[in-house]
Amino acid sequence: MENERPLAIITGASTGIGYELAVLAAKGGHDLIIAADEPKIFDVAETLRGFGARVDVVETDLSTVSGNNHVYEAIQGRRIELLCANAGRGLGRSFLEQDFEAIRHVVETNVTGTLYLIHKIGNLMREQQSGKILITGSIAGFIPGTYQAVYNGTKALLDSFSIALRAELKGTGVTVTNLMPGPTDTEFFRRADLLDTKFAVSEKQAADEVARIGYEAVMRGEAQVVAGWKNKLQTVVAGLTPATLLAEQHRAQAAPGSGNGRSKSAAP
Repeated sequence: MENERPLAIITGASTGIGYELAVLAAKGGHDLIIAADEPKIFDVAETLRGFGARVDVVETDLSTVSGNNHVYEAIQGRRIELLCANAGRGLGRSFLEQDFEAIRHVVETNVTGTLYLIHKIGNLMREQQSGKILITGSIAGFIPGTYQAVYNGTKALLDSFSIALRAELKGTGVTVTNLMPGPTDTEFFRRADLLDTKFAVSEKQAADEVARIGYEAVMRGEAQVVAGWKNKLQTVVAGLTPATLLAEQHRAQAAPGSGNGRSKSAAP
């Protein structure tokens, strides 16, 4: 239909950066498919409809192929302008002390589910010769994540993958943007059992600020954006610092008990 609003798909939209991306997309004139693995996503949909958007809701396990297929099925033949592949999970504490099912859930949410959905929707965008993909990576991808080893590893993959996919799609009309936040005021640390760490009480960016930086970058078709000047400086320093030293620095921030029991939420 000629008067149909452009369609945006946003995963992990129930809270934090994903929620703020959904708000920006709705205010920017998009209809939405929003997805998350918790019923709160239905409350979010009501808020977003207040901005005039048609909102389709998918409550599903985004770590699975079948869960991401539910998101794909909600498209129903519509043209997609924007995909924000934002869903992610964290996990703190020592790798060998973590439950392996929790480890696998992080990998399958951050990597397998994310790549599967990008593969499905990226093919649709390539066929229509237009579209924008925003992938939420992290500056954590530059740092060996002592006590967050799996999470940082998944973000390293996404940071690298984003730029490689962008190069593969050159000339197709489809762009890929990598958003790399630093510590952000979200539910991340509570969910990852890291509330007793220094990271949890560190200075954080507001989620709406991070989302705005990412949304503006993807709409301009930029390759990558680090949210905040302090985080930009940290990525430069990380590139010049031996990995073993970075790992020890991360230990000091993420070690259990390093926050002296003070609890705030943040996401690197």
